Amino acid sequence: MQRPAIHILLLCVLGLCALGLVMLFSTGAFARDSHGDMYFFVKKQGVWLVLGIGAVIVAALVDYRFWVRHWWAFFALAAVLLVLCFIPPIGMRINGSSRWVNLGITTFQPSELAKIASILFLAWWFSKKNVDFSTLVDGFVKPLATLSILMALIVLEVDIGNTALIGGTAVCVLFLAGASIRWLIVLAAGGLGAILAAGLTVSERRGRLMAFLDPEQYKLGEGLQQWQALIAFGSGGLQGLGLGEGRQKMLYLPYAHTDFIFPMIGEELGLIATSLTVFAFLLLFLSGLLVAANASDREGMVLGFGAVSMITLQAVVNIGVTTSLLPNKGMPLPFISYGGSNLLVCLFMIGLLVSIHRRSRPAQQSLDQSLLRPHFEPRV
Repeated sequence: MQRPAIHILLLCVLGLCALGLVMLFSTGAFARDSHGDMYFFVKKQGVWLVLGIGAVIVAALVDYRFWVRHWWAFFALAAVLLVLCFIPPIGMRINGSSRWVNLGITTFQPSELAKIASILFLAWWFSKKNVDFSTLVDGFVKPLATLSILMALIVLEVDIGNTALIGGTAVCVLFLAGASIRWLIVLAAGGLGAILAAGLTVSERRGRLMAFLDPEQYKLGEGLQQWQALIAFGSGGLQGLGLGEGRQKMLYLPYAHTDFIFPMIGEELGLIATSLTVFAFLLLFLSGLLVAANASDREGMVLGFGAVSMITLQAVVNIGVTTSLLPNKGMPLPFISYGGSNLLVCLFMIGLLVSIHRRSRPAQQSLDQSLLRPHFEPRV
């Protein structure tokens, strides 16, 4: 399975990107900020897609160890850009959050760059030799203290979702690295408690939590998006209303072209299409795991596992929110939702997986002979 794994992964990414462009063509014309151009979002996403393809090629051709060795450059750049989010006119405050910087020709979301910096740092840290990662200091305190620099800046932007995403990916990597299960449980419980506390202390997010518990009661307020999303899924049924025939995108469902594009797939293309979309992400995750498992060294395995976990967790959160399985949190669906920063970063991570595959161990080697096994066995 090692050889076809990367082909399956790339095929899934290609299909998801194509679906994203098709759905943007269908929904973008009805968005409030389309500037009267029905192709506005398709054209912008197309430009970012071209840049993303370039990122895939560069990341794939360059040895992934180069990126890992220079994790500090990504980390420093991400930190600087995150600080600039609070300094006008470079920083931009939109919908109550300071998440964007104005680069002149376009805007960029620095928290997306922080995702790359995080997985590169984790790959560098957990590939160090002669370190016992089952200990509290080396396995938890040092890596999490470093990541907390970026996570704290993202929290200050009022972006709990990306903070939780980076933290969740870190927990997955810690498990792979052989961290103590006991401390992982404590860390996960503390993280969930912090997210809950943050949600309860901010009035807007407290309303979202209440809307999650009782969507119908809050269907005209904080629960509007999720309620309309459920209507979209129900209207689409098994086969959908037909491409371009959706009604929720006509300003009934806010941000139908970004965070809530998944319900539009359900309304226009039906349950079959949404199931295939979920299946594509599942295949992407499994094939990414195979690529990481066959990496030639610890750096490659951790980096590959971190990259595929980051993408998959983001997809899980988006699908969970739009189907009312999770509280509302704005997070794009990878490769499909409109959002150039996220698309570029996700494609760069796919390029890292290709680079790992190109330098992987021979397929005939058993996974039991992995170079990581001495360091990567979880301890209780």
